Amino acid sequence: MMELITFPALRRMAVCGGTHGNEMSGVYLVPELERQRKEKGDGIWPIPLTTVLSNPQAIKQCKRYVDKDLNRCFTSAILSSPITDSTPYEVRRAQELNSLLGPKQTSDAVDMICDLHNTTANMGLTVICYSHTSWICLHIFKYLQAKITTVPVRLFLLNIPICDAYSLESVSKFGISLEVGPQPQGVVRADIFNAMKEGVNGILDWVKNFNSGEVIEGGDVEAFMFEKSVDYPRDPETKTPIAAIHPQLQDRDFCLLKRGDPMFLTFSGETVRYEEEEALHPVFINEAAYYEKGIAFHLAKRQNCTIPSIQAKKV
Repeated sequence: MMELITFPALRRMAVCGGTHGNEMSGVYLVPELERQRKEKGDGIWPIPLTTVLSNPQAIKQCKRYVDKDLNRCFTSAILSSPITDSTPYEVRRAQELNSLLGPKQTSDAVDMICDLHNTTANMGLTVICYSHTSWICLHIFKYLQAKITTVPVRLFLLNIPICDAYSLESVSKFGISLEVGPQPQGVVRADIFNAMKEGVNGILDWVKNFNSGEVIEGGDVEAFMFEKSVDYPRDPETKTPIAAIHPQLQDRDFCLLKRGDPMFLTFSGETVRYEEEEALHPVFINEAAYYEKGIAFHLAKRQNCTIPSIQAKKV
């Protein structure tokens, strides 16, 4: 039996939307949270909540980003880089957000950032966090998975050292990203918006339970650990894709991909099959934003994580 681990109560939280300006659920959910606050007052939430539209210029243009992907600008190196006339807009904005919500890896950083994202892939509600020992994030996932029945709820782990963690939520002490899809870029779907809203409300409920001092029981959770990325087959000379995701793989995020299974269908009609010995789980299949990054999908390994019981320290 794992021991009980105590943490300080959570005192400050931020919910951020529009880190990518064309992922519309967060772009609309942040103003909705602000409307609720205006109507009912700050007391509707268990802790003070900062609401942020992270990338206002990209939101205005309904683009993922203006100069550079903002959600790759939060490494310690980029956050400490000098600003010059040629500094990309998103690097400036990342440093502003770090001042507002951080500084990263300091005791002044907000306790939790929940960053809101959409994917064009069929991933339901996916909780993304950086470490398999981030107990608070794993407990939140466990709670959401038990509470939410409208969409599948899964956990995707990156396991990157926090100084190299590149996304906005890594600025906080306990960062969590909600990735909800499928939803096209620049579009808001009511079902996907509601799944995200349910996720945020669930996190706030969990924080209330945790801060009350009750013991949050541990247990086992299923996680998908990032292993590697797979690119599209490309023309050796022009480097352009010569295949699309195979119809038998499309929309089957988190399925088990085994040796011999179809991966791609070339534009000339040939099937490209998975040839690795180890069966793995594809995620972010055919994500629109990843074409420019040379990624057709990520592959992840499924594993069980045992998480300890936790409790907020008595003040």
